[in-house]
Amino acid sequence: MLERLQRLLGLQTIPGVFFTSAGIAVLFVAVAVPYDKEVSGTFGILTGWVAANLGWFYILSVTSLLLFLLALAVSRYGTIRLGSDDSRPDYSNLTWFTMLFAAGIGTILMFWGVAEPVSHFANPPFEGVRPGSDQAASDAMTVALYHFGLHTWTIFAMPGLAIGYFAYRHNLPMRISSLFYPILGERAFGPWGWAVDVIAVLGTLFGVATSLGLGTLQLNSGLSYLFGIPSTGWVQVLLIAIIASIAATSVALGLDKGVRRLSQLNIVLAILLILFVVAVGPTVFIAEGMVQSVGDYFDALPWLAFWTETFRESDWQRQWTLFYWAWTISWAPYVGIFIARISRGRTIREFVAGVLFAPTAFTLVWFGVFGLSAIHVEMDGQIALAAQVQQDPSVAIFAFLEAFPLADAASLLSVIIIIIFFTTSSDSASLVIDMLTRRDDQPSLTRQRIFWAAAQGVIAATLLLAGGLDALQNVITSLGLPFCVLLIFMAVALFRALRADYQGYSVSELVQGRAFPEVEAVATPKKESQNV
Repeated sequence: MLERLQRLLGLQTIPGVFFTSAGIAVLFVAVAVPYDKEVSGTFGILTGWVAANLGWFYILSVTSLLLFLLALAVSRYGTIRLGSDDSRPDYSNLTWFTMLFAAGIGTILMFWGVAEPVSHFANPPFEGVRPGSDQAASDAMTVALYHFGLHTWTIFAMPGLAIGYFAYRHNLPMRISSLFYPILGERAFGPWGWAVDVIAVLGTLFGVATSLGLGTLQLNSGLSYLFGIPSTGWVQVLLIAIIASIAATSVALGLDKGVRRLSQLNIVLAILLILFVVAVGPTVFIAEGMVQSVGDYFDALPWLAFWTETFRESDWQRQWTLFYWAWTISWAPYVGIFIARISRGRTIREFVAGVLFAPTAFTLVWFGVFGLSAIHVEMDGQIALAAQVQQDPSVAIFAFLEAFPLADAASLLSVIIIIIFFTTSSDSASLVIDMLTRRDDQPSLTRQRIFWAAAQGVIAATLLLAGGLDALQNVITSLGLPFCVLLIFMAVALFRALRADYQGYSVSELVQGRAFPEVEAVATPKKESQNV
């Protein structure tokens, strides 16, 4: 029946994945629009249960994956390429980095670059720390870097590495289900694999929708600041519709013409904004604070990575850390596939070093400039920044820029950056979802990619109307859990395949049980690698 429907609509998909994912998304919107309060309340209850009972699982999983990736990079497997042994990268390091950043957390940094450090400065997460104190400032920067540094990029790097490895080295389809071939065998291409891909599609849809929702809130605040446009739900829906239309145009152009050019443009604009704040802001304070913040971050990382608020009755970690991890995990399939697609030819060591440390370095600079400057503004009493952020975090960067000359021009530049980040997130996610819902031998139809771009916008609008920021946080914290489990299995499958590859066995030999005979315990390759 689904195949008949596909032919009727003129689509090129895996019907079980496409129509199941689309059907669940449509059902969610159909229920959430008339019953917004009930849906929001249900996810609030579910989020509370997840935070109370499984928060430790999120914390332990992400930290364990970080250690796994670092160990993999320095191990004997680090020299294995994502592709044949003689393959080389498709993109230069600079182009690769700009695409990583724009498709990853550009929108998030624009929203939280000022809002999070100021929030923690005014309301310290640790007991015994006085709000507004020097220790509160130091802790605020440390926690912000923890949330957006190595741990965030671990969540993106894990699926990206696994997908790139199986796709380019073993010629498996570039879908999440392919990563489970060493575990499921041929069942990875049937209903079991389809179920995995449906989870990945839904996680991507809701994860990117959450990012679009946050971006819309911030964009509305910027337009309200610049032009007096009211901050209302229907204005936000209109903004989503406009941006979705821009994203649909970009996604129709494809990866190289659309996403790459927008990514390169936006990284230049983001650097201009950074240079502006450094030039007109507390330059020496930024430089000193950045050096200290890097030290504080790496000093606190070993214990902070395992901190679970065990001895404290607080909702802080649910609102911040668990939300970030679940949010990042939910759209990790999209970012992972996107990163894999632009990373062919790199060694595992190059991939891990680039994906973990290059964007983290930029994140350190971003928070060093915006976070430290915002804390300086608050400490000097130039404007009541903390009060405005606590009332509405979406106004943070615009309220912050009021403390500097050329505030209107800087705010307008910020709005442009938000729009482009908005667009690159949506169009690259649409390309990836289309890849997840069709076979490699099927053409990528423009109307399918546009459908997924529209779906992201509709879900984002629905979540905003259902409860704004709280609804975004509750839905994504709940939905991130299934894919967190998949990430663990993904690491296991990748390690098994790498071990077989290093010893000269193909993935198919691994599945058939012909790899790793008990009498052989080799530490060097036996024969040349071969594809499936």
